[in-house]
Amino acid sequence: MRRVFCLFFILLAPCLSLPQPSQAQERMRIAWAGSTPSNTPIWVADQKGFFKKNGLNAEVIAISASTIVIQALLTGEVDFIIAPSATLVTSRLAGADTVMVSTNLPLFIDHIVSLGNISSVEQLKGKIGGVNRLGTTSDMTLRLALRRLGVDPEKETKIIATGENPQRLAALANNLTQFTLLGEPLVREAEKLGFRDLYDIGTLKIPYHVNAVVTREKTIKERRPFVAKVVRAFTEALHFIKTNKEETKTLIGKNLKTNDPEGLERAYRAYNGAFPEVPYPNAEGVKTLLDDIAPRTPKAATADPKSFVDMSVVQELESSGFIKQLYKR
Repeated sequence: MRRVFCLFFILLAPCLSLPQPSQAQERMRIAWAGSTPSNTPIWVADQKGFFKKNGLNAEVIAISASTIVIQALLTGEVDFIIAPSATLVTSRLAGADTVMVSTNLPLFIDHIVSLGNISSVEQLKGKIGGVNRLGTTSDMTLRLALRRLGVDPEKETKIIATGENPQRLAALANNLTQFTLLGEPLVREAEKLGFRDLYDIGTLKIPYHVNAVVTREKTIKERRPFVAKVVRAFTEALHFIKTNKEETKTLIGKNLKTNDPEGLERAYRAYNGAFPEVPYPNAEGVKTLLDDIAPRTPKAATADPKSFVDMSVVQELESSGFIKQLYKR
């Protein structure tokens, strides 16, 4: 019997010494739109391994516009999207069960950029503005900012779709438009081309979820641990951004295909200051948009901003002490 046991152990030993399979990764699909530094958290979460670290086999999908991204979520093609308040609000008012579970960028950071001979916001009246597509983030943001600055975008300007950032700059250069909406480092590029950084709308301090993690209520109900992994990965990505400046600038440059040192420095400084440590999806950012569209959208006037967000996942993460430990507090 002893000889049989020894023989069994000899045969088993090589199997025990083999590399053990890694912990199973949960498949996740997430879509984002817009080549701006506001998407740095998803680039970091993906390219610096925070999805994988949190047990997620992530397929990260770039889509050209936020209006298309929401369709991917509602048809079940993706589990999460990175979207602004506008995408969330319009879909939910239409009856979807979309909900925000965390935010990456809760304030406007963009700038209104104009032709060099325009020196005040007042002079935008009667002019043509360019955005990516009508109904997208750039369109909603520009219109909201103009209203806050005393310009009626519907009656006093004309806003047209000219495409993504390079096409918007080209439209300015050809005088097809006289102003547009850009963020750093594109503002720096526009200045080099002779355009004017007319107004930094970040100075308005308007609460608005420019970049948020959105999913469906059904997903939270049926796969809450899965949702928690995603929120945790983004929270770690935000910490990385805040504590690894040079690596983050390199990653922004890689994804935006630019190596301009001053532009990247300006982009990091602007966005890093707005990225939160604790990514609560507060209702205030949703209320900004609901109030703005209420005169034109009756449902918005009676909607409860709190119903658009689920703060519980971030609350649980913060209560666990994870975020304090992350920042060593």
